[in-house]
Amino acid sequence: MVDKAAGASGNMYRYYVLMVMMLTYMFNITDRMVMSILIEDIKADFVLTDTQIGLLAGTAFTLFYVLLGIPAGRLADRTNRRKMVSIAVSLWSLMTALCGLATGFWTLFLARLGVGVGEAGGNPPAISILTNYFQSHELSRAMGFFSIGAVLGPVVGFVAGGLLAEAYGWRWTFIILGLPGILLGLLIYLTVREPQRNQFAAAGEEAVKATTQEPFAQTMASLWRNAIFKRVALANALAVTASYAFAIWLAPILIRNFEIPVSQVGIYLGIVWIAGGVPGMIIGGYVTDRLALRNPKWRAWYCAIVVLVALPLLCLCLLTDNLVLALALYAVGYGVHSSTQGPAIAMMQSSVSPTERGTASSIASLSATFLGYFIGPAVAGAISDSLAPDYGTMSLNYAVIGITILSLVLAILAYFYAAKAVPQTSPKTA
Repeated sequence: MVDKAAGASGNMYRYYVLMVMMLTYMFNITDRMVMSILIEDIKADFVLTDTQIGLLAGTAFTLFYVLLGIPAGRLADRTNRRKMVSIAVSLWSLMTALCGLATGFWTLFLARLGVGVGEAGGNPPAISILTNYFQSHELSRAMGFFSIGAVLGPVVGFVAGGLLAEAYGWRWTFIILGLPGILLGLLIYLTVREPQRNQFAAAGEEAVKATTQEPFAQTMASLWRNAIFKRVALANALAVTASYAFAIWLAPILIRNFEIPVSQVGIYLGIVWIAGGVPGMIIGGYVTDRLALRNPKWRAWYCAIVVLVALPLLCLCLLTDNLVLALALYAVGYGVHSSTQGPAIAMMQSSVSPTERGTASSIASLSATFLGYFIGPAVAGAISDSLAPDYGTMSLNYAVIGITILSLVLAILAYFYAAKAVPQTSPKTA
């Protein structure tokens, strides 16, 4: 049942929904990223190469994610989103737990496929729900808070994953971290109310359009003509490619380069992700909401500028032989880089109609996931394997640096290109 008051801007209940959706995003990232802290143990147990690890950490997860992403977004635009999020989080959590029962490369590959199936249906309806609880002028802040889940997810995966792996092994780590998501799915089903899709739409004809979904081909054509959405989606996908490379490979890099135990690496990275990511997500959303009141183009300009600042910091953290300096550089670089998430999501969601938001979110997530997970990890692993005879443990460092430079330079150019499509004055609140 749709609650007509659910999206009212003065209703404090919306902050509860925002928190629950943020936790959903956290579980989403935890379940996909816990693999990173377990890489060295799994590699030794199954005798795998970095290329195979890249396939498990990225390609396996994204295979069905890529195939089901757009259909899931389309479904989010026409069905009960609350139920969809509830089912999705329960499914990917169950498949994460089943990773702990793998007997070799292929069974673990299949379990990771299942994680991708569930997660394909998670973020599009969650983001679509939030756009009906928060108006466009406060959407960057809401999406910034929602994106904190992308910070807390790896923190839980790294800290809890590292401690659990040392105490119980990598198999039980998957099981223990996977099962709680099923309870979250139940909580969402029982407590989250489905808001009106046209909660903040204009009256009359616009309200009708906000509740009537166009045919799929027409929706895709509309998004293709939408210059803001296309350019920001591309820029965001390029930017997060570097983030995913670090999220997947930084733990094994630290273990190989500094010879520290997995539990210690998990704690270090957990502290770094909180110290850099949480303020980054909040500040980015707040600052760009303020700047956008002067000129909406500032959302795109801000993203380009901070990515430019983050680029050298992220590269330098992989070149130093001092552990503390490496962590400090990464904390600052990641914090600056992560501040783009709120404004990027807000730009994309504000540029499309209410019945296109789920599809748009799926396309944006699919683009980022395809570059960052489907291609990035396997390419980095293959480059690392090819460089290993000459560079030893530093081979993985150089592979990640190469991907980071290429993806972030292109992201900077894409964000400046996106700014050209943003109008000088704010569009009507949608």
